[in-house]
Amino acid sequence: MILQNTTLNLKAYLQLTRPANIITAIADILAGVAIATFSFSIEEINPTKVIFLCLSTIGLYGGGIVFNDIFDLELDKVERPERVIPSGKVSKNNAIIFGVLLLLLGVFAALVNSSISSIIALSVAICALIYDKYGKHHSFFGPINMGLCRGGNLILGMSIIEASIPQWWWLGLLPVCYIAAITMISRGEVHGGNKNTLYFAAFLYVLVSTFQLFISFNLGNLLITVGFVILHIYLIFKPLITAISNPIGPNIGKAVKAGVLSLIVMDAAWVSVSGNIFLAIAVLCLLPISMKLAKVFAVT
Repeated sequence: MILQNTTLNLKAYLQLTRPANIITAIADILAGVAIATFSFSIEEINPTKVIFLCLSTIGLYGGGIVFNDIFDLELDKVERPERVIPSGKVSKNNAIIFGVLLLLLGVFAALVNSSISSIIALSVAICALIYDKYGKHHSFFGPINMGLCRGGNLILGMSIIEASIPQWWWLGLLPVCYIAAITMISRGEVHGGNKNTLYFAAFLYVLVSTFQLFISFNLGNLLITVGFVILHIYLIFKPLITAISNPIGPNIGKAVKAGVLSLIVMDAAWVSVSGNIFLAIAVLCLLPISMKLAKVFAVT
């Protein structure tokens, strides 16, 4: 009985962190590491430090998601009472402690790589908390705020070689576009969406893929990248087109889920831009892991 209760409690804490989504955050780090090799040799990458940057993003993403549910508690009591905190599976106080510990893990694990990495991690944590408390309530600034968290996460990966940041930091703006699109779509998840919003989200998706193809062409790796980009477009647009045709809550939810999980494919595409097809395939292999976790733990 004690073992059963412990297992249920552990699952509740895992549910708070959205494990399937955390896998996508790890993919962000690996994509950032690959972007650093656009200008530097892969031999300069320290595998141990990559692991610590992955631990950092686990803490940052998990902590951000926990505080999202903490700040949403009163609303969830009405709209989503089955969630972990309003259902009483984890108390609000315990969730706060858990969230703080995760964010601290994120900042201090990044410090193993460098002080710059730790500052970037701290900035991502602050952006996440601002979004959780305030950003999500703003139709314009909210999506940008959430996108900055992902963009910062990509730059955190680039910080494996600090000298790559001044040259490639602007690529962190593209995840801002992508996540802004997902965030805009998600606003209709409960009550249904707006077609104009969905069309604009589609435009942002296409914008990101276009930049990936353009940069890969300039680096001479277009043939490697194009397959990953096509796969990404297929995965995100199939449910999005359905949602545009009939923008009801369930269809919106599927489009959001596809957009989140397909972050891994987008990150694999970024890795392929570097010309490292084997690492790109390795990142792509994170997708079935995330999808399997998504069947056990909620994504949105």
